[in-house]
Amino acid sequence: MCSGLERQEVRGHIRKLVETLFRNIPCGIGSKRKDLRLSKAELKKVLVKGVGWAVKQGFGLEEDPEYIEERGCIQGADPDLISDRALERGKAQLGTLGSGNHFVEVGYVDEVYDEHAAKDLGLFLDQVTIIIHTGSRGLGHQVCDDYIKILMKSTQKYGIELPDRQLCCAPIASEEGRQYLAAMAGAANYAFANRQIIFHWVRESFERVFQMSSERLGLRLIYDVCHNIAKIETHRVDGKERKLCVHRKGATRAFPPHHPDTPLAYKDVGQPVLIPGDMGRYSYVLVGTEQAMAETFGSTCHGAGRVMSRKQAMRVSKGRAIIRELEDQGITIRSAGKATVREEIPEAYKDVSQVVDVVSGAGISKKVARLRPMGVIKG
Repeated sequence: MCSGLERQEVRGHIRKLVETLFRNIPCGIGSKRKDLRLSKAELKKVLVKGVGWAVKQGFGLEEDPEYIEERGCIQGADPDLISDRALERGKAQLGTLGSGNHFVEVGYVDEVYDEHAAKDLGLFLDQVTIIIHTGSRGLGHQVCDDYIKILMKSTQKYGIELPDRQLCCAPIASEEGRQYLAAMAGAANYAFANRQIIFHWVRESFERVFQMSSERLGLRLIYDVCHNIAKIETHRVDGKERKLCVHRKGATRAFPPHHPDTPLAYKDVGQPVLIPGDMGRYSYVLVGTEQAMAETFGSTCHGAGRVMSRKQAMRVSKGRAIIRELEDQGITIRSAGKATVREEIPEAYKDVSQVVDVVSGAGISKKVARLRPMGVIKG
């Protein structure tokens, strides 16, 4: 999201804003929102309709889906292929951030690399921005666990040899393959709706702190993109158009200008690419390119990637006042638990600027702006 606010207008309110966000958005392992518990029947509507369900319930604006991958709804979802255990986990977790590397970050644009692209995206220097990183919560995790068991058997059934058991799979046209894609689409739609509801509560939090409407504050969704999904897409292979199943794991779409699936507002500049960093350094906004279509099936990376396991990060951070260290850098942190902050210390991740320079240098996405954090909430 972006806003019409500048850094100086928010600096004196950042602690109150972070506290308000933390109160409005449930965080942490198993977090639940008491006032948004769904029946199984209503949850199944979420799994089919995604963001459309959320907007219809008043969580957001009618134009929001225009700025979301697939308009916030993957077609073909079948809730009846999702286990009761997954549905039970999902009923109480819609509108929650979760834990681990999930976060809401209030930051500002501290560098602009491409003025034309930045203008098309609605970004300017010192502008206040918001990044939301979360997904399908326990429901998606359970769908994954359930289908790993099914696909492990499928691998043997169809005589598929694997270099690693974690690569278990099934032919797309098989019954198991079709069922998995339909269940995964439901989990993706849940994730779209989850982020949409959190977007809405971010808007409400800003309104409460600044005593202005979200319209006057200029709060607007720039883009929402998947980063763990398999999708059926058309790409050119050996000079011919072919329908492929493109699985982006820890990767995002990077479609170029004038691609049919690039939002109309960004047709001349390309689809926004969002690459978050860690809570102590910076994140990036880029746009997709034709070279990505030619070389990486219209894909680029999703983030920096870890260089330390969570256990190693806990050892390295032992005895340190991480929250104070970040405060000294001008970054306000609020977390459901100190352990998460220690696991997510900045040095546990690669420097995302180096990663972004690689994908930019390779031509598979183009740098537009860099964002620095001012305040972060984590699970």
